[in-house]
Amino acid sequence: MQVIIGVDPHKASHTAVAIGTCEDELARKKVRASRSQVEQLLAWAEPFPTRLWAIEGADGMGYLLAQQLVASGEHVLNVPATLAARTRLLGSSRSSKNDPNDALSVAVTALRTRDLRQVQRVGHSEVLRLLAKRNTDIGDQRTRLVCRMHALLLEIAAGGIAKEINASDVDRFLAAVVPATPVEQVRFDLAVELLADIRRLDEQLKASHKRIRVAVAASGTTLTDLFGVGPILGAMLIGFTGDVRRFANRDRYAAYNGTAPVEFSSGGRTVHRLSQRGNRQLNHALHMVAVCQLRQPHSEGRAYFDRRVAEGKTKKEALRALKRQVSNAVYRQLVADAARGH
Repeated sequence: MQVIIGVDPHKASHTAVAIGTCEDELARKKVRASRSQVEQLLAWAEPFPTRLWAIEGADGMGYLLAQQLVASGEHVLNVPATLAARTRLLGSSRSSKNDPNDALSVAVTALRTRDLRQVQRVGHSEVLRLLAKRNTDIGDQRTRLVCRMHALLLEIAAGGIAKEINASDVDRFLAAVVPATPVEQVRFDLAVELLADIRRLDEQLKASHKRIRVAVAASGTTLTDLFGVGPILGAMLIGFTGDVRRFANRDRYAAYNGTAPVEFSSGGRTVHRLSQRGNRQLNHALHMVAVCQLRQPHSEGRAYFDRRVAEGKTKKEALRALKRQVSNAVYRQLVADAARGH
């Protein structure tokens, strides 16, 4: 008999409930979140040789547990929290909000739903997602410090530095400053400290870019063959896409990354508007690829953009159409990589 084991994961503990095909509860187990969590759960589940695990939020709070179970040879499904909550609320006998009921709802959802995604062991995509996220965090932090530096330099001397700041420009600027009052001295000292922070982040960005170049090369991807896709954008596209095989076609992929327009209809009138949904990091990476293509006058992307403008599209509409073309090309390359086992 097939047994479904639903798991409600939390930071401190995990609650598991096993059910049969008739949705009857067979057993339950609560374990502390610790190094022995998988061993305890597998020992408890041993009486159910034909079992399937269903974990709520296997990409979030349940990520580590799901990966540990998959590494142990178990079959694991990812159950979205919204589906499990709907099951719990619609079931009169389990509407109370507690860990056992939540785990039971996860199991019932997995039993009733046929198209849940099976959790796979992470590979290059997860490595690149982590590296891309770290690179973005460092860049965002540097941007904040540069903005503070701009504001501080305006207080030190009229006009400050009018262009984009780099460390050598600030060095030359401060070399020409002679503080005359205690307040001016404090501003000067703060600028020196900010400059040291910016230099530290510059070194971190340099190291981050090197790690990403090595990781992208190790992945064996052909995505960087696309015009405008370098190692940084390639890491973002691969990392935030994950397993491209979970998308049935390029239209599903476009809906996920926000390049597919959203339909709005009312009173018999149907229009399509810009989508604000989807993975915004992935959408940003696609936008940057499109912009890179636009900057090159002889690229295919630029030619496509010019054709759409000549057809009467606005520049914004043409850019959105180009992003969709980029999305299709990225999907095609990722699918080809997956077929080759990369």
